[in-house]
Amino acid sequence: MPASETFQQALGEAVRQRRQELGLTQEALSLRSGLHQRWISNVETGKRNPSYGSLRRLATGLGLPASELLSRAEQLEDEPRKNPAEPRPM
Repeated sequence: MPASETFQQALGEAVRQRRQELGLTQEALSLRSGLHQRWISNVETGKRNPSYGSLRRLATGLGLPASELLSRAEQLEDEPRKNPAEPRPM
């Protein structure tokens, strides 16, 4: 079953936030994780749904276990929207 678009966007935001916490560029994260910079960009924008193996490589590059990265994404997914009138992405 594919991830919901809302979760994909939350996962992308969790990746972006952690990468920025570490002061990394997408290119630097690419080198740390062995994943292509464009792929990382697509994950951050919610356009890619990573496989489990890729998710683990990405999390390792971010210095987190995959479970922590998923937990951060779930927390973001559950946060109330900033503008309640704005519909959630489908």
